Amino acid sequence: MTQNMRWKMTQKMRITQNQKMMLVKDLSFSYNSKEVLKKISFEVKEGEMVFIIGPNGSGKSTLLKCLNGILKGKGAVYIGEMDVRRLSKREIAKIVGYVPQRCEVNHLTVFDTILLGRRPHIGWNIEQRDIEMVKKVIRLLNLENLSFRRLTQLSGGELQMVTIARALAQEPKILLLDEPTNNLDLKNQIEVMRILGEIARKEGISVITAMHDLNLASLYADRIIMLKDSRIIAMGGTEILTTENIERVYDVRVSILQHEGKPLILPA
Repeated sequence: MTQNMRWKMTQKMRITQNQKMMLVKDLSFSYNSKEVLKKISFEVKEGEMVFIIGPNGSGKSTLLKCLNGILKGKGAVYIGEMDVRRLSKREIAKIVGYVPQRCEVNHLTVFDTILLGRRPHIGWNIEQRDIEMVKKVIRLLNLENLSFRRLTQLSGGELQMVTIARALAQEPKILLLDEPTNNLDLKNQIEVMRILGEIARKEGISVITAMHDLNLASLYADRIIMLKDSRIIAMGGTEILTTENIERVYDVRVSILQHEGKPLILPA
């Protein structure tokens, strides 16, 4: 076994054994001279559902891109004990799955598109394990009837589900999703959130989701991060979804009811 192989095995063990899946410390990022993220710090535990909420332009999408190394900011992002800046794109892709807001459309079939999620793990040949993983994800998201349709034949909601499936096929330890319920009807919004919550609990995958819907965040989040003007305004459980915090972040007044121990946000 080479020294490089031993190093990678050691890092993988550290992720598995460490309850702290991700640590973000003093993360800042600027586009040209405009600071988009300002001294962002938080940690994510194994199997935790973390929702990042805030108005347009608050830095949610930029934050997700910094977490998986697409963008390089100041400060530090650690996965387990590994500095994201020291990892190759392929090494990151073995650990982090990313679902962007916009899905690319091409002429591939749904099956082949999800199989692309196996690229970080595939050597020279596709193995039976890769095929079985794709089938497993297709069953999980109830996409069997779409398996051999081309992406150009799908609705926006169907395309969104396929993109989530491709990320899950990577077998990530951390799943980053940018507005994953975009284009989904109410039934599929609830179904996607239910599946993500189940995966987090059973598989120990940490799920970090940027989202506008405060009520979905209230229902499914273990922890919520509220952003405004590129900074964290509040962070914690659903108890931070107060009328004061929501007015501060969104500049709108709301009323809050309690439903089965969860806050339900309504127009004032």
